[in-house]
Amino acid sequence: MGWRMQNGKLNRGVMGQGFTLVELMVVMAIISTLIAIAMPRYFQGLERTKETALKQNLKEMREAIDHYHADKGSYPANLQALVNERYLRFIPEDPITEKADTWQLLAAPNQVSQLYDIASGATKIAQDGSAYNTW
Repeated sequence: MGWRMQNGKLNRGVMGQGFTLVELMVVMAIISTLIAIAMPRYFQGLERTKETALKQNLKEMREAIDHYHADKGSYPANLQALVNERYLRFIPEDPITEKADTWQLLAAPNQVSQLYDIASGATKIAQDGSAYNTW
């Protein structure tokens, strides 16, 4: 299509400067295949990153609760008490629910209103099969 002989060489003519439909379809098929392979890995990596951030947030908040208890002799009433007393700069966002107000506040075994532990408010299942709110 558009090929012609010029100076003993087979060249595309001026009208044939471009790609054929078949060439474009082959390139699109290759790109689609690469995307189909890469996208699941991308989303798995994104979930793994959120899980790592959740574990780090829980670790830091639990340490702040422990430090508060060591300093004051009692557990804080809520997360805002940790911020007010400067054990935390701010209440972090739960990376799974993407909200800062969904944390599950767990009371001490013999207390009703004191913050003893914290868990994620997410109801989803992690990649390892455990529930986020049991970490």
